[in-house]
Amino acid sequence: MTKPAPSVSVNTWEFLRDAMITPTGFREYDARWQYPEAINLPGITALGVGLGTQMHARGIDPVIAVGNDYRDYSLSIKNALMLGLMQAGIAVKDIGPALSPMAYFSQFHLDVPAVAMVTASHNPNGWTGVKMGFERPLTHGPDEMNELRDIVLEGRGQQRPGGSYEFIEGVREAYLDDLVGDFKMTRKLKVVCATGNGTASAFAPELFERLGVEVVPSHNALDYTFPHYNPNPEAMEMLHDMSDSVKASGADFALGFDGDGDRCGVVDDEGEEIFADKVGVIMARDLAKIYPGSTFVADVKSTGLFASDPELQKHNIKADYWKTGHSHMKRRVKEIGALAGFEKSGHYFLAGDIGRGYDCGMRVAVEICKLMDRNPDMSMSDLRKALPQTWATPTMSPYCADEEKYDTLDRLVAKLVAKHDAGDTIGGRTIKEVVTVNGARVILDNGAWGLVRASSNTPNLVVVCESPESEDEMRAIFADIDAVIRTESNVGDYDQTI
Repeated sequence: MTKPAPSVSVNTWEFLRDAMITPTGFREYDARWQYPEAINLPGITALGVGLGTQMHARGIDPVIAVGNDYRDYSLSIKNALMLGLMQAGIAVKDIGPALSPMAYFSQFHLDVPAVAMVTASHNPNGWTGVKMGFERPLTHGPDEMNELRDIVLEGRGQQRPGGSYEFIEGVREAYLDDLVGDFKMTRKLKVVCATGNGTASAFAPELFERLGVEVVPSHNALDYTFPHYNPNPEAMEMLHDMSDSVKASGADFALGFDGDGDRCGVVDDEGEEIFADKVGVIMARDLAKIYPGSTFVADVKSTGLFASDPELQKHNIKADYWKTGHSHMKRRVKEIGALAGFEKSGHYFLAGDIGRGYDCGMRVAVEICKLMDRNPDMSMSDLRKALPQTWATPTMSPYCADEEKYDTLDRLVAKLVAKHDAGDTIGGRTIKEVVTVNGARVILDNGAWGLVRASSNTPNLVVVCESPESEDEMRAIFADIDAVIRTESNVGDYDQTI
């Protein structure tokens, strides 16, 4: 197979014939590009050949489940990907339009080793990508992604006989059956179901109805133009819309899902947005009573409450803070036998008796409904208010080019470590330690912290701050972290700020 041609550009003869793939699309754990500016259909086919070649090289049984989200161009992307997989001698099981967790589920349901899900996740239209994995429930991490990148970009993809295609009926229905099981609500619940017109629109309303939950619809018509907002329950635009729907309907809470359904966001009965890491603590508290002594993994963007919350400590819960990213978190949960993993972005990884270890927004919705059923006298706002209070920023993302962000981050980490070594303060507090497992999490002497890391999916840095003391301290921490960031001239504006 020939290497992708670096000279190919959009709207040329070569664009229809030759593979075009920009190297920056191979990220830590997802492959993601702007389409068609950064990858074309022959490039997607080359990616499929490379993925199939990687399967053979690793001794993976050459069978793969493939799905696609609802964006108007995703089917074309999937068809090009499947063509490459079949050229590489892979038996393709096409599960049709899907959520990412439905694709992960299909690995178990169909008993196949590999999965490839065509989705841009929560990125806006114009993006595409593939979430893939060989060892259920895991997806590609940096090692697998770098190996795949080299196979594709060096033209080492190998075509071989044996490829085949089969469309598999009924996976959506089996996925919903698996989610619901024999559970039925015993208390009345009225829930705003917010899907932002994304793929979850074809799943979430029916799921709630089958659980016995009264549904208040919010943008549940499938519409790949996303006429209201891009479905992303970490974005304040979607959370504010969910809040308005709760207040207008008198719902018990709102649950919102991202474009490929692997994340879930929560707004309580008072219209308060609960950041996903705090929802994770609420869920962890409930699960700790049933499974005392468990370990929970939290990503470095998440609240410090997983380690400090007295209720979790009472049940001998161990907190493990790990790298942000769904592949990193899935791998960590499996590696240490954790009951669950929680990310501030809304990816939750429920394992043990409550899940298979992959991130599924629909499974989280089911477990939240079960939690509410186990606590019939509590509202969602009661559960929120029962947590120790902290003040946290949203996840903020200043622009930094993909080609520059990791080098920029290395310099910022060094500067923050130097501040610690020099005895400097952040937000007026002594720096207790700087955790560098994923960027720099600067932990202060009262448990407050500030984080800067590189986004794995977009050309951005990521900044989060939290204080157990006050909003003023949280803002002061952000101001000092941002002052360090501003020493790098190639870092641009924030997508949102406090």
